[in-house]
Order: sequence, then structure tokens, then C-alpha cells
Amino acid sequence: MTTSGGRPEVVVTGIGLVTPAGIGRERTWERVCSGRPTATDDPELEGLPVGFSCRVPGFDPAALVPGVQHWRVDRYTLLALAAAREAVVDAGLAPETWDGDRVAVVMGSAAGGVATLEAQQDRLRERGPGLVSPLTLPMFLPNMAAGHIAVDLHTRGPNMHTSTACASGATAIGIAVDLLRSDTCDIALAGGADAMVTRLCSAAFARMGALSRRAEDPATASRPFDTDRDGFVLAEGAGVLVLERALYATARRVRRYATLAGHGASADAHHQTAPHPQGAGAELALRRALLDADASPADVDHVNAHGTGTQLNDRVEGALIERLLSARPSVTGTKGVTGHTMGAAGAIEAALTALTVFHATTPPTANLQHPLEEAELDLVSGTSRTGKVSLALSNSFGFGGQNAVLAFRPA
Repeated sequence: MTTSGGRPEVVVTGIGLVTPAGIGRERTWERVCSGRPTATDDPELEGLPVGFSCRVPGFDPAALVPGVQHWRVDRYTLLALAAAREAVVDAGLAPETWDGDRVAVVMGSAAGGVATLEAQQDRLRERGPGLVSPLTLPMFLPNMAAGHIAVDLHTRGPNMHTSTACASGATAIGIAVDLLRSDTCDIALAGGADAMVTRLCSAAFARMGALSRRAEDPATASRPFDTDRDGFVLAEGAGVLVLERALYATARRVRRYATLAGHGASADAHHQTAPHPQGAGAELALRRALLDADASPADVDHVNAHGTGTQLNDRVEGALIERLLSARPSVTGTKGVTGHTMGAAGAIEAALTALTVFHATTPPTANLQHPLEEAELDLVSGTSRTGKVSLALSNSFGFGGQNAVLAFRPA
């Protein structure tokens, strides 16, 4: 099974999700499809300019990641391990019997174990260098989620970390596709994880003016593509996809959620945080994803938008979708439910896009009351929309002007 360009097709056979919408693929999908937001007051952020967030509810490492010494591992790695384990089970794979030399891991994160770094910095200042944990760097270093997954699941193939800010998870998936196409591996575990709901990160984003200040009703704060949007809601989570070449999946006779038909990446080369005003870099990534998928802009009938709920992102992204995608695809912004999970967002939203294709169901954009005026978009709101999706895009854009777009088709 190959594309018209002769490249092997890559399919999604397993999904693992640990998000503010729920622990596990099914709970997350149900909550996202319901359009019920997850933002709520956060006691750990009390006293800061923004005191609410979207956290993973009831995450118990002892129950969800048994066998791991949790005190030696940062929360972002624990989230990644839980998602990776679910994805592997969902794909019907057994690490005890697979050829670990042929299994790759590619994980993205924007900040790695930033909570550990903050805590140890406080300890250094308050109690001196002799009480700084010797585990500080192994817990903080961003590549450690991929490393721990390899140890946990006995994978000895290429093991990589990507950091392209909020596009990190999507970038990781694109790299995994290339590893599979080049026959560097037979199976790839790819995704992203971040746990940046910390006092320092919250204060820093607030100082930038990036966070919503809708403290009187946090549940309504994350509102992608709404005219009253005022910023994103800080969140945490992890998403992991199991990717395989189609022939390999066929031989295993396993269910396929979707074909990952193409991916594209680019840089804005414009500004360290603001998107290019005409969306030039995002457009380049989108066109590259379509070219890789042997598709045209007119073929796209669904977009899972980056949709942060900031004034700049939604205006630029909305204008790009309207200008470039002539078939007027349905558009959803799932951060309205989950908040912004940072480096995990691209992976979580890739998983949700694959599920949209698989279930022929498009989740709504939560809190959308007054649609974006700068672009005419077919925004899904209120309730989920049913109907076949033939070609879906998942957009991810990050600080530094780093863009990644993934294209999915039915398998």
C-alpha cells in the first residue's frame, strides 16, 4: 500500500490520551464531543494574575503508571508514559514480544520538567546547594519522556525529542512518519506531553498578555474564534499515536483510525512570538502537508484549528483557512474544551482529528457565541456534527514562528 508518489502509507493504529477532558482516549473524546469546557479555579495558582487552568482530573501515577518510581520522574513524563501505555494496548501490541530494535519513539515537549526546575530553584535559594536534588536534571531534561518510554516499553529504535513550542507534538508525529517511510522502523510511538501549569509559567504568560482573564467564569474563558476571546487557558496533558506502515498493519489485521497522509513544516521568520500577519509561514506548512498528501486545497473538508483563543492567532489562522481552503471546510477549535496543553497540543489534536475521521463526527468549538468577524468560516459549535470527513488537517503553530500541519484521510 503506497501513495501515488510511491511512498508507503502510514496509518494510526493506536491512540493514548491523558488530557483535562479525561484520562484515556474514550473519556477525552466524549468530553470534547460534548463541548463541555474543563477550565476551573486552580488553588496552586492562587494569588497570581490568572488563578485558573485546565488540569488532568484525578491523575494518580500509582494507579495509571504502576511499576515506575514516581518520585524520580517529573509529571510531564508520567503523563507521557500513561498515554504511551494506552496507545500501545489500543494498537494490540505487546512490548514483551515485539522487535524493540524496530520501534521508534519521537516525543515533543515545549518545556520538559519545568515544575521540577522551579521547585529545585526554590530549594537552592531557600536551603542551599547541598539540598538540591541529584535528580534535578534527569527529571527536567525535555528528552527524558522519550527516554523513559523506551525503558518502559523496551523500544531500542530511534529515540528523539522535538521542541517547537506549541507545535512540538505535531512536529514529532511528522518526523515519525518520515522514519516509517524510510524503513528506519516498523512501528513509531509519536506524540507530545507537557505539564506547564506552574506558578512561574502562569505568571510569565500573564505578563505577556497571552492568558484569558475571565476569572469570574473560568469555564467560559477558552473561546477559540469568538469575537470576545481574550487569550488561552493554560493546560497540561499528553497524547501518543501508534503509527505503522499500512502493509504492516494489514498483516497484523488491526483496526486503523486513519491514514496519516501528509505533513508539512515551516518557519515564519518573522517574530519570536507573534504570527506572521498574513500567515505566510502557516500557509507554507499547510501547502507542504497537502503536497505530501497528494491533495489540493479544494480537497480539505475539515480543519482542527490551532485556535488558541488569542486575538492574533485566531485572526491570522481564520483568514488563512478562508483564503486558501476553497471548499469551506468545517472548522473546530478543541482548545475550547481542553485549554492549551502547550507542546502536547499538536499530538492531542492530531489524535482528535484521527478520531474525527474514524467516527465521522466533528466535535464542536466550546464557548463560541459570536463567531470571528474577520473571516467567514464554517465553525462547528453547540453540538457535534456527523458526516464523513475525506481529508482533515490538524494545524499547530508555536512561538518562534514554528509551524506544523498534519493531513489525515480515512484508512
